[in-house]
Amino acid sequence: MAHINRKYIDSHWLIFVIKGIVAILIGGYTLFNPLKDRPFVTAAVGIFLLCFSIIEFVNAIYRARQKTGWAVAVVLAVIDAVVALALILTANEDAVWHLYMISAYTFIRGFSEIVSGFRSTVDPTDRFTWVFCGIIGAIMGIAIFNSSTLFINYFGAYLLVLGTCSLFYGVHNRAQRIEDRIARKESAAKAAKTRKKAARKIVKRSK
Repeated sequence: MAHINRKYIDSHWLIFVIKGIVAILIGGYTLFNPLKDRPFVTAAVGIFLLCFSIIEFVNAIYRARQKTGWAVAVVLAVIDAVVALALILTANEDAVWHLYMISAYTFIRGFSEIVSGFRSTVDPTDRFTWVFCGIIGAIMGIAIFNSSTLFINYFGAYLLVLGTCSLFYGVHNRAQRIEDRIARKESAAKAAKTRKKAARKIVKRSK
């Protein structure tokens, strides 16, 4: 079984599933919204990021209880919250401001996912999932920066990819936990048998 960095996967698997569902819902809305009401869509993206921030704060609390990796979750939650509030409060402002903000956010998040993919585990499935998502995020960040009125659509496409990867990772994370639990039980059972055999040998020698 591949080595897994417990600090990364100690987030509950439901965290990834919930984030994936939220990302897919908002991503689909921003990509396929027929009205194209920019202020409303911008506010909707801000609300999505605010939801992401709340989920990440819950993740930080969960990690704090596990005494591992909570600081990373807090930093991500703060970044999400700041960008979310900025978008919501400036929904009616110039679109250029929103373009730069969403472009920077998408690129930074994509880069962080690439780093997480390489640092979190040597499991090829986990690594491919997050590195792929990160590469798409970095590309979309650049595409958003060089786009005009389509920047919301690009962001929506990225959210669909992010949501799909989060859902997939959540399910795979759950499977990894089950495998990890079974492996620990088997290891504990073998250790118990070894101790019993050693105890029997000592008893025989004492006789």
